[in-house]
Amino acid sequence: MLRRMSIPAEGPALDRLRRRSIGTLVGGVALGSTGHIAAVTVATLAAQDLAGSSAWAGIPGAAVVLGAAVGAPVLSAVMVRTGRRTGLVTGYVVGIGGALLAVLALVTRSFPLLLAGTVLIGVANSANNLSRYAAADLVPLARRASALSLVVWGATVGAVVGPNLVPIAGDAAAAIGLPRLAGAYLLPAFFVAAAALLSFALLRPDPYLLADASERRDEDDRAGDPIRALIRRPSVWVALVALVTVQVVMVLVMTMTPLHMTEHGHDLASVGLVISAHTFGMFALSPVSGRLTDRFGSAPVIVAGLITCGVAAGLSAIAPPDGGLLLAFALFLLGFGWSLGYVAGSAAVTGGLTLGERTRLQGWTDSLIWSSAALASLGSGFVVAGAGFATLGLLGAALVIVPAWIVAARRGHLVGIGAPETPLVAD
Repeated sequence: MLRRMSIPAEGPALDRLRRRSIGTLVGGVALGSTGHIAAVTVATLAAQDLAGSSAWAGIPGAAVVLGAAVGAPVLSAVMVRTGRRTGLVTGYVVGIGGALLAVLALVTRSFPLLLAGTVLIGVANSANNLSRYAAADLVPLARRASALSLVVWGATVGAVVGPNLVPIAGDAAAAIGLPRLAGAYLLPAFFVAAAALLSFALLRPDPYLLADASERRDEDDRAGDPIRALIRRPSVWVALVALVTVQVVMVLVMTMTPLHMTEHGHDLASVGLVISAHTFGMFALSPVSGRLTDRFGSAPVIVAGLITCGVAAGLSAIAPPDGGLLLAFALFLLGFGWSLGYVAGSAAVTGGLTLGERTRLQGWTDSLIWSSAALASLGSGFVVAGAGFATLGLLGAALVIVPAWIVAARRGHLVGIGAPETPLVAD
């Protein structure tokens, strides 16, 4: 149970604590995503090196996603019992161990050990993802999308810095006698540790105790409808359709892009730039996604995100392999489409529930998202090996058609999500 603390009444003092909590969450995500994205950038390359076949190159990406899928409900259960802060720090500590295990795998050339390490890295990423919901607790429903989008935006730092640290870390690893790819896994060991320390030190009082007055935690908050009943609510399952789709399409194309590029003569620096463009599209414009959602509601923003993902996947299919500009633009567009669907869909599953119900649902929602994405990552290598990267892109474009129709047809269930735009924090 949370240890009760003296919390200021509604007013400037409470607003300052909430702003500090949101800033801490943004900082934690910035640090955690830097290490995570660096590791993801080389995951397919490490797999091909250890397994000796491109057919297995998608396995570490699937393992990372699997770790996030397993970690999300476990960490959300920890949060329900002991608070957001303990859950986030726990996830980060597990990720540090995973990064060190991946380094050992590359040194000993053990593919199974690499998979084990990447699963644990995925657990840390689930903590990063759950951070957005902690920020959403701190504001009213009408501003919730903007609040969670600010935390998503924090990953912009990782999007820009993480992939571009890969060649530098590779040189440093080689200089001390480690495999070059091991350098990319030393990065999350450092940056995720920094995220854990930041969260441990500054998420005080716990975000649960600072929640908006309409969302304060009750003693019996762990009770409520079972998860299967919550998921059957129209606003929830429609949002889940969107969240799963944008995640699957994004992972399907992004996972195999580094391997596609290196097989056509691009070096790690070029791969890093393209992945940076993609992750910049995912995170840098997320405040725009949040504002649009708060202003117009989830349904139109989700549909726009699905369509954008479909167009981006199609562009990746026709991009010439010897030129990176069109592919970089396609990956940026893929990231922005994901941002629209991810922010709007996340906002749609945060209303009408107690804090305990919401936290449990958020963990299982992220678990479903990441489980689906793990299958996409796993299958991406076999699709590329059997039919090529262009076919993978066309498959991604086709996958958005039915979900976009479902969200448009059921948009009435999401009308209540979103409200006229207001500032996140009062002056």
